[in-house]
Amino acid sequence: MSGEIGLWLCVLSLAIWVILLGFWGQFWRCDQRLTRQHTDLAMFPAIYAVVPARNEADMLPVTLRSLLAQEYPGHLTVILVDDNSTDGTANVARQVAQKLNKLQQLHILSGEPLPPGWTGKLWALHQGLQYAQTLTPAPEYLLLTDADIEHDAQNLRSLVEKAKQEDLELVSLMVQLRCKSLWEKFLIPTFVFFFQKLYPFPWVNDPTKATAAAAGGCILITREALTRIGGIQVVRSALIDDCALAQAVKSGRSQLIGGEVGSSEQGAGSRGETSSQPLTSSHKIWLGLDDLTHSVRPYPSLSTIWDMVARTAFTQLNYSWGLLIVTGIGMILVYIVPPVAAIFGGLTGNWLMAIAGLSGWLLMACAYLPTIKFYGCSPWLALCLPGIAFLYTMMTIDSAVRHWQKRGGTWKGRVYSKTEGTS
Repeated sequence: MSGEIGLWLCVLSLAIWVILLGFWGQFWRCDQRLTRQHTDLAMFPAIYAVVPARNEADMLPVTLRSLLAQEYPGHLTVILVDDNSTDGTANVARQVAQKLNKLQQLHILSGEPLPPGWTGKLWALHQGLQYAQTLTPAPEYLLLTDADIEHDAQNLRSLVEKAKQEDLELVSLMVQLRCKSLWEKFLIPTFVFFFQKLYPFPWVNDPTKATAAAAGGCILITREALTRIGGIQVVRSALIDDCALAQAVKSGRSQLIGGEVGSSEQGAGSRGETSSQPLTSSHKIWLGLDDLTHSVRPYPSLSTIWDMVARTAFTQLNYSWGLLIVTGIGMILVYIVPPVAAIFGGLTGNWLMAIAGLSGWLLMACAYLPTIKFYGCSPWLALCLPGIAFLYTMMTIDSAVRHWQKRGGTWKGRVYSKTEGTS
């Protein structure tokens, strides 16, 4: 990088970061949090929690226990859908409920074979939701939660109070992901940072904006909203489905338009509808961070995180090679140019380039710092964002290569094509 071209690239990158920090929904502040200042509702509605579980025997002693032990004043029934597990998931679930003396509160369904056009997770959710409709009392809210989520004891009550007080049809938590190993500390906070940048939470939570998103690990949705949009089947073929569901609820549409919508920035690409244009719909949703409810699924090595990202990243680009090229160029411009320019400019005495590059690098670090603090990691990691972004870009490229080699979309023993997804 040298001369006027290098300087203009630095200035363009710096301008992008100024816009992101100042005008892109304040995404970087990490200030959309679920509060737990309880109020007494006149009545706590009946809740049915649906948990899709495929080979989750190791997780359930912690996660299912946390769900059955919720300090919720209303009726709570947990429906666990055993999605053709081979590790004794159903037996472990019964043992957990028996130890808590809550066998009557737990309903276990044996999942039916996966039909064409469905993802494994959504097919399990669909079966659980259909079953919930047959129970008494009728559910007012449905909790869709993953089998790897350890819920805070007050989590369900807080979600319901949030929904009731603010008249929300969908409330979702980006729970705190596991961040213990070296590679988790290096890569997982960036995963959340990218998600917030792609879907600024303040815009998601603003009923006048079209931006919609949710985090699939923890979604509370009204039965009325789910019925209005046509049920979970409206997103049945989405490999990454949670934002597709949020989009359907917030827009009020019974059918999704424009193909699949992703759940999080598991890679360098962008997807879904992030428009900030005014929205006339009155269907309100809310998405926020929480540090009391956690995902306990471990990603102890680079390869485990790499596989997790590469599994779906190309899907987020709608399998478009053109978008992959644009994404790669964009990632280089936004994340790689500033530190390279700062170092190269300093070594060659091009001080304008060095200052522009260093300024962009520092703005980048400032934007990332709140997420780093939220995860309790060293503030110095904020300066490593360019290197981390480079790794995510490589993961996204690898995802495209895997798709080209017809070995992408593998998850828990299932391999999905372009029109199918993961469980």
